[in-house]
Amino acid sequence: MANAPVILIIEDDAQIRRFLRATLAAEQFRYHEALTAAEGIAQAQARQPDLVLLDLGLPDRDGLEVIHALRGERQVPILVLSARGQEKDKIAALDAGADDFISKPFGVGELLARIRAALRRAAMLRDGTGGATFRVGHITVDLEARVVRAGNGEVHLTPIEFRLLETLVRHAGKVVTQRQLLAEVWGPQHSEQSQYLRVYMTQLRRKLEADPARPRHLRTEPGVGYRLVTE
Repeated sequence: MANAPVILIIEDDAQIRRFLRATLAAEQFRYHEALTAAEGIAQAQARQPDLVLLDLGLPDRDGLEVIHALRGERQVPILVLSARGQEKDKIAALDAGADDFISKPFGVGELLARIRAALRRAAMLRDGTGGATFRVGHITVDLEARVVRAGNGEVHLTPIEFRLLETLVRHAGKVVTQRQLLAEVWGPQHSEQSQYLRVYMTQLRRKLEADPARPRHLRTEPGVGYRLVTE
C-alpha cells in the first residue's frame, strides 16, 4: 500500500467523490481530494501525485485553467472527468494537455482501465523503459528499424502510414486529437484536413487488425481523434 500510486481527485461533487474514493480504495490506490481549482493546484504541488482526476466544472475556475497550471509544473497524467460531453469540450481538454477524457456517468471498469493505461504510459516515459520496440496484441513495431509485424509476418507500410502508427505508439493509451495527428504526420498546414486521417487509418486497420471492421487496438474516439489501445 505504501508504494501504491497516489491519485489526486479535484472534484466538487460530493457524490462523485464518494464513488471515486470507494473505487480507488478497493484497488489499493492512495488518494487525496480537492474541491476547488485553487486547492487542487496547491495539492498537486505539495503532494506530487502520480495521476490527477480532474472535473472541468469547478466552482472557482475552469478546469482547463487547472490543466494549464499543472502542465507548467510537471508531466503528471491528467484524466478529465466531466459532464461536458460535447466533442469541442473533449478536444479543448486534450489540446490543453489532458491525457484522457471520460464523460460522466462512467463505470468502474472504464475508469480503472483508463487509470492503468495512463500510469503505465507515464512510467514508460519516466523510466525510459519503452525502448525502441513496442508490442500490443499480435502487433510489433520496431521504431528504430522501422519494421512492423502482425503475427509472424512483416507488414509493409508506406512512409505516411508508418509515421501515423509511430505517433500513436509514442502516445499509446492516450487519445490523440485529429489536429495533433495531422500536424505531426502531415504538418501544421494540414491540421484541418481530417479526410487524410480517415483514409490512412482505414489502411492501417486493414494491414494490422485481425478484424478491421471491429478494431481492437486502433480505435476511434468519435469526433475527437484516435487511440492505440494497450489493454
